[in-house]
Amino acid sequence: MRMVDLILKKRAGEAHTQAELTYIIDAYVKGDIPDYQMSAWMMAVCFQGMTEAETAWLTGQMTYSGDTVKLDDLPGVKVDKHSTGGVGDTTTLVIAPLVAACGGTVAKMSGRGLGHTGGTLDKLEAVPGVCIEQPIDRFKEIVKRIGLCVIGQTGNLVPADKKMYALRDVTGTVQSIPLIASSIMSKKLASGADAIVLDVKFGTGAFMQTPEDAEHLAKTMVTIGNHLQRRTMAVITDMNQPLGMAVGNGLEVREAIDVLSGRVPNTDPLYKVCMILGACMLQITGIAKEEKEAEAKLTQALQSGAGLKKLEQMLTALGAVDAPGVIADPEQLCRVQKRIPVALGKAGYIGDMRASAIGNAAQLLGAGRATKADVIDPAVGIVLHKRRGDRIQADEPFATFYVNDESRLEDAEKILRGAVQVADAPVAQAPIVYKIVRE
Repeated sequence: MRMVDLILKKRAGEAHTQAELTYIIDAYVKGDIPDYQMSAWMMAVCFQGMTEAETAWLTGQMTYSGDTVKLDDLPGVKVDKHSTGGVGDTTTLVIAPLVAACGGTVAKMSGRGLGHTGGTLDKLEAVPGVCIEQPIDRFKEIVKRIGLCVIGQTGNLVPADKKMYALRDVTGTVQSIPLIASSIMSKKLASGADAIVLDVKFGTGAFMQTPEDAEHLAKTMVTIGNHLQRRTMAVITDMNQPLGMAVGNGLEVREAIDVLSGRVPNTDPLYKVCMILGACMLQITGIAKEEKEAEAKLTQALQSGAGLKKLEQMLTALGAVDAPGVIADPEQLCRVQKRIPVALGKAGYIGDMRASAIGNAAQLLGAGRATKADVIDPAVGIVLHKRRGDRIQADEPFATFYVNDESRLEDAEKILRGAVQVADAPVAQAPIVYKIVRE
């Protein structure tokens, strides 16, 4: 079998066999296929696409290209939740404790990535003492004892994806549904979960720009999961404005604690998305049969404080210096030198937002990474005071910047103001959840 022949085959729009895809992934991980040939093949995939079977075979081979985690010795249906990324997306820190409080088993491994703010791992590390690098045995012990744990991925998990992702980023081959889907799902499958709930976002703060593209990606990933014997479903959600009001790691942990403490109204978008995703996790694991039953269980776990207690237990298990103190006073995670209000300078109604630009403004304050070497300041970021459709006065603060380093403050303010449209008339509200994909 020669790689050049397989490149030509895909360039001609023909489908690969399972054996051919096995050869491509195995040989590339071993170093027998050079980067330039892999780049050519992935470009052919970008133009010609893949069948459902091809994408599933590709994902399966990537999944087993390195270490895999076995969770068979843990009780119940092990469930994981994955978001395709967004701004102010604090759902994991709310959902995982609530689902565990309802009797679920949430075993989640996350990878680090570049972005406007840190990922779930960086949010957890905003709590002093928390260590997300845990041995697998310790990870499983925590899950068995309290029903949930979130840690970093092992070093040799899906090496095929690590190599392919780095190559896609520099060869213009990122925008391909089969390659995106296989990248996401191979990591989820290798982490050992029995069931996976996907939060696929679209809009100005997401990778997929339209609901149609997000639905295509969602259906592809659900098909992959089901093909590989994992219960899988996806929720397509709007990311045309930040999901939560906080953008920044410590700030987002504080907001998650506020949700679990009952201080966030049930009309809030973050609350709504958390409840929908949590309900899907309870349904897919069989803990609840219907959405109403699932939401009732989650509401009880929230109102009783059981979900908040689960978060405290996980933080303690991961080494937090004083998890009860953080839960009681999350303000300590957000102590900065200055809090600077930012007005938009125009009266009217908040209209369109470029969520990614708001995230970029937070990154300039030190809340995210532009390169992997960048150090995140866990306390800084942005707290929004208005959402789309809200009335605002010209001198009324739209947001407050939490700042320790003022060197890029002016640029951050400029980006924020440019990211928000102020309309003369009220604007229509868009639904926060577009669709749920079950098959």
